[in-house]
Amino acid sequence: MKPHLTVHSGAQLAPAASAARHVVTLPGTFAMRLGGELQDVQIAYESWGRLNAAKDNVLLLFTGLSPSAHAASSGEDPTPGWWEEMLGPDKSIDTHRFHIICVNSLGSCFGSTGPASLDARSGKAYGPAFPTLTLEDVAAAAHMLLQSLGIPRVKVVMGPSMGGMSALAYVLMHPGSADALVSISSATHSEPFSIAVRSLQRELIRSDGAWQGGHYPSGEGPREGMRLARKLGMISYRSAKEWVERFGRERAHAGSEPFGTEFEVEAYLESRAQAFVGSFDPNSYLYLSRAMDLFDVADHGGSVDKALSRLKLKQALVVGVDTDILFPVHQQQSLAQALTRAGVETRFVDLPSKQGHDSFLVDMEHFRPAVGEFLAAL
Repeated sequence: MKPHLTVHSGAQLAPAASAARHVVTLPGTFAMRLGGELQDVQIAYESWGRLNAAKDNVLLLFTGLSPSAHAASSGEDPTPGWWEEMLGPDKSIDTHRFHIICVNSLGSCFGSTGPASLDARSGKAYGPAFPTLTLEDVAAAAHMLLQSLGIPRVKVVMGPSMGGMSALAYVLMHPGSADALVSISSATHSEPFSIAVRSLQRELIRSDGAWQGGHYPSGEGPREGMRLARKLGMISYRSAKEWVERFGRERAHAGSEPFGTEFEVEAYLESRAQAFVGSFDPNSYLYLSRAMDLFDVADHGGSVDKALSRLKLKQALVVGVDTDILFPVHQQQSLAQALTRAGVETRFVDLPSKQGHDSFLVDMEHFRPAVGEFLAAL
């Protein structure tokens, strides 16, 4: 049975919500993959472009770990989105051709049910009582959202970073539900280095006394832990080559604090960390970060090849960046090769960007053509 549809516009949402954000309630019990359940799950999304009469022009977009569903501006919300230069009329993700639906992940804090949401059973935020989250849960919630909207299948499912993993989970769990897959700076699983980075980020957050075992008051929490975790994240998101070209050994305006900021690269990290603190729920960060580490395509068949052999995709695009240390380009190549062995017509693009894992957000010179040419040919 299809879940009943309840749509809210700008109601009971995070402060940053706008009229462009819609929320669908999926009534009843949502069973989590690794145990536990949620009631009356809410999933937030934004959309662009027109849905055609045949409902066969849908592009489902999953986000990375921390963005909201606001990927681009619209008439309902003119503020720039996190993929503003990629998505819009006559852009690489062309709203004249596609009806784009960007989903805020289950477990996030921008309108979808997550650890900061109220548990109706207790009247308090879920906090650490939120069940273990997987990217398969993220994909399942997105699939139920589309069913609620009367969309049986999609033309393209795509995502960068964690979103690429969520997109893979989507096509693994629902074979035949999409014609094409676009995976950007993602992988079939996380390697030890990226797991180690995220593990340390989580430890920094949990080690902050203000975390209080995950039971911090709304609007408060481990600010210092989040600040340090974001700094570590920023170091892993970019490349050493970019740091050299961008900052060199330029000195900052040092204060009087012993061992304080002396170099411009330190000042940059501090400014980015301060901007992030308070804008994202710490428990959501913990849950989504761990979900990335838990994801493994091989869990869906015993091996990557066996898992992907069940896909019913027609085409795929896999994009990697040669300076990405979180999801190295050899992982993108391995995914592309595995998709090819599974009988999917696959295009692999290795981009020479100096901006590391974050290239898909900032290096439009390379990413716009790579994505645009593939989508234009569908």
